[in-house]
Amino acid sequence: MMNSILSAVVLLTLTIPSYAAPTSASAKLYTIETAPGVTSQVTEAQKWELKKQGTNFLDITDYLDVENSIFEETLAVSYPTSIIHQEAVDPLNAQLSKANLRSTLETFTTFNNRFYKAQTGADSSAWLLGQINALIAASNATGASAKPFAHTFVQSSIIATIPGLSNSTIVLGAHQDSVNWDSDDQINARAPGADDDGSGSVTILEAFRVLLSDPTIASGQAPNTIEFHWYAAEEGGLLGSQAIFNAYQTEGRVVKAMLAQDMTGYIQGTLNAGKPESFGIIVDYVDAPLTEFVKIVADAYTTIPYVESKCGYGCSDHASASKAGYPSAFVFESAFEDDNKAIHTANDTIDKLSFDHMIEHGKLTVGFAYELAFAQL
Repeated sequence: MMNSILSAVVLLTLTIPSYAAPTSASAKLYTIETAPGVTSQVTEAQKWELKKQGTNFLDITDYLDVENSIFEETLAVSYPTSIIHQEAVDPLNAQLSKANLRSTLETFTTFNNRFYKAQTGADSSAWLLGQINALIAASNATGASAKPFAHTFVQSSIIATIPGLSNSTIVLGAHQDSVNWDSDDQINARAPGADDDGSGSVTILEAFRVLLSDPTIASGQAPNTIEFHWYAAEEGGLLGSQAIFNAYQTEGRVVKAMLAQDMTGYIQGTLNAGKPESFGIIVDYVDAPLTEFVKIVADAYTTIPYVESKCGYGCSDHASASKAGYPSAFVFESAFEDDNKAIHTANDTIDKLSFDHMIEHGKLTVGFAYELAFAQL
């Protein structure tokens, strides 16, 4: 998750940090986008300083020749106006396990960090891929598969696919990387990333496990294909998700919906503010019809309310899908102003999280995936 300090405001004018940073002519410059079509060139050190200040952006250095599709050519999709698969989904949601969430997250956070340029970022990604493949092997989903998506940095993204009868695809995504912006040494600094975004990563992993147990989905008989994505390098400027969705755009892939789950476990900020536990359904820079469908799913399959919230441009990986022309939505653990202030530090730890809350996000994920897997879109 990109820091939320400045995310409520779209930055039309970007102030580049003036601290001591590499300024030689040989220093590599990166192009970042802080609002649709608003770009600046910065050094890597300046990128990191902007991140520390809480500035959201997409690092589009590798995609300067890609047309900006956001909100201009987004695929038009008509989503269901009600849920119709509750008899199938409710038993699946009953299988979601807090013990599984905790066990997986405990191991995931033992890596010193999951920074995308660190060896531990590569190691944690390989471990996660092993967990995904183990779930597939334990299921009857003979057509399901998982593979790494390689990047120019050491951490790979991961794509798990449950084929359907068509290539129309529903994507559930979370980012796997973590970072410590308190330190000047991201390669070696401790960054457990329990909430950001270990919580989202294990939430969609548990939803993936449960969906594999459904005979119709496991046998490839759902009308639409389901993919689960675990993105690398979200903290570096949505690098992993941009690479995937730009590749999909180039290949002519049809993605009918993308739901991001970035931070699913922290509720104490909400409770401290005297508010009831809730989801934060993001309503800025998202696909409005898909977001309305997310609200229908939340009402039908979860036991907590939702509030509308905003996080600004480029605040998480759904922005990469939108920029590539694919409808996207984003569900957060709370209203954005009540977020976990320990993220991006060594203190983003499991003890701050509610696994009951993560189960609610899991229910929403399963319901979203199942309803759209069988929808005529």
